[in-house]
Amino acid sequence: MKKLLAILPLLMMSCQKNEAVTETVMNEDSIIVSDGKPLEMDSSANGLVILDQEKPKTVSKTFRVIAGDSIIKTVNADMIPLTISDEFTTDQQKFVLKIKNFDGKKIVGKITPSNSNMNIRFNQIKLANGEYDGPFGLEMSQDISKPGEVWLIIGKSLMASGEAKGKFTVNIK
Repeated sequence: MKKLLAILPLLMMSCQKNEAVTETVMNEDSIIVSDGKPLEMDSSANGLVILDQEKPKTVSKTFRVIAGDSIIKTVNADMIPLTISDEFTTDQQKFVLKIKNFDGKKIVGKITPSNSNMNIRFNQIKLANGEYDGPFGLEMSQDISKPGEVWLIIGKSLMASGEAKGKFTVNIK
């Protein structure tokens, strides 16, 4: 009986479903993230989501999913407005923020790097209808015509020089 109780949590953890992600380069300056390798869960201190409200900020710990050079975080649209902090440790990393059940008419985002010379930007947005738009800069604003899952893809700007390594925050409204 004791062995069964010890094995049960391991079985429950192994049954979790992870979303797959791969990368496709559309042109020299656009990156699409979509399907691939086994995913690894990382619950480092970088997995913080701060709900940006008029009241004092509430911090909720989340898990980061890492697939190759992609850091993927999934949030529900009812958490917006929010601020997410993370860190790139290599120049090739991409950060994908998946927003589920987004039903707003517009999404606005702003990246604030810890180092003002850091070379990152909103590379693309994937809309619920499957279309992509971008590239953008450190700030983006996009009208949304169809409710559903929206992806914000952040990474190094291939049109500029500089290092993409470092800490950053993303504000979404």
